[in-house]
Amino acid sequence: MSRFFQLAGLVLVVFATLLTACSESEKPSAEPLVTGLPDFTLLVEKEGPAVVNISTVTHRDANSMREQMEQIPELFRRFFDQFGGGEMPSIPEEQEARSLGSGFIISADGYVLTNNHVVADADEIMVRLQDRRELPAELIGADVQSDIALLKVDGADLPVADIGSSAELKVGEWVLAIGAPFGFDSSVTAGIVSAKGRSLPSDSYVPFIQTDVAINPGNSGGPLFNLKGQVVGVNSQIFSRSGGYMGVSFAIPIDMAMDVVAQLKDHGKVSRGWLGVLIQEVDRDLAESFGLKQPRGALVSQVLKDSPAEAAGIQAGDIITEFNGEAIYRSSELPRWVGLVKPETDADVTVIRDGEEKALTVTIGLLPDDPEMALQGGVGKSDEGSALGLKVRAASPAELSRLELKAGVIVTAVEEGPARKAGIAVGDILVTLNNVPMDSPEAFAQAVAELPETGTVAALVNREGNPRFLPLKLQ
Repeated sequence: MSRFFQLAGLVLVVFATLLTACSESEKPSAEPLVTGLPDFTLLVEKEGPAVVNISTVTHRDANSMREQMEQIPELFRRFFDQFGGGEMPSIPEEQEARSLGSGFIISADGYVLTNNHVVADADEIMVRLQDRRELPAELIGADVQSDIALLKVDGADLPVADIGSSAELKVGEWVLAIGAPFGFDSSVTAGIVSAKGRSLPSDSYVPFIQTDVAINPGNSGGPLFNLKGQVVGVNSQIFSRSGGYMGVSFAIPIDMAMDVVAQLKDHGKVSRGWLGVLIQEVDRDLAESFGLKQPRGALVSQVLKDSPAEAAGIQAGDIITEFNGEAIYRSSELPRWVGLVKPETDADVTVIRDGEEKALTVTIGLLPDDPEMALQGGVGKSDEGSALGLKVRAASPAELSRLELKAGVIVTAVEEGPARKAGIAVGDILVTLNNVPMDSPEAFAQAVAELPETGTVAALVNREGNPRFLPLKLQ
């Protein structure tokens, strides 16, 4: 009998072991998301020789220096009178301004890519390779809008950087920069991609790559590599309150940079598409006033005269939600897509007008070299006040013509009410109210009388030539 119990116990142990093994095999394997930090040594050895240091010299004549000296405050002039023998310091006939930056070689015969601001106004440009050779460079062309410049040095069989694709870059991906911060040649820093498609206030046409790679003065124009050793961006700017690195850096996508390079090489300049509208962001209040469920798109505040947009039938108050198949979520996205279209090419535009989608086709024009060139009555009675807290008068034909407006009334007083809360000020020209043109004080009074009792409506105002929609919250 004891033998029987021994065998039964053995069977139970084996059975329990098998059950445990089966249950363990059914558990999903947990692959670690991070297997270790990357090793950049081979990448630096292979791609480092293609990265160059760029130094420039700019000559300043005595006249420009004297003009600067004339701007010295009177307090300091008295200092020179008292302690300097009554004379200002002598001005040399010529002074030299020097600067440093980075770049990288994109062809074996000596084409070098860098930032425009690295070489802007330079009289002499010198490129220094890692093998310590120094070669004078010629500026082939530069583009201020994208901050890209193309240089050429005499050479053959030069080391060339491997060009990748910024379109394939993903947020969170490791990236590495090589450059000359503060003049320290061949410095290497690494980090990750923090975001893509960043828009900066001073750059309407560049969808920047944001990284946390340490970038400092002197890194400008240097390459940003992915782990494959391919250039995916051109280091260009930093966000800083101190002048040094604070954790936020921006790079120009290499796809855009190489398109600029191709145009500079072939034509010496860059041609961009032009739509001819002034736009603004759609916030929550404006979205409500235009009947949108959520903020999206680029709100057209003005259509420029004789522009492609005017010819296509785009109107102030339209919200552009799609351009050539690309969804427009923020107004800052529209200029970059328009700029990529070749002039005299048709583009499909989707707008929301009066709460309904409308498809338009526009023939894109050529962006003027001077953007300011592209932006270009008797007195009637004032009404006695309104539910908005506004008083207005008729605008004279001369006042409207000066701002290229077809209609509008001038704000003469702003009292407590929705208009003041929205930011409307005396002197503003009220162009439309709730999408109704304001061609007279009577039209204004009629539009106010027809406003809903509650909700939000949009008012288009023009302030010193700057059009802007403002949301008016009705009580």
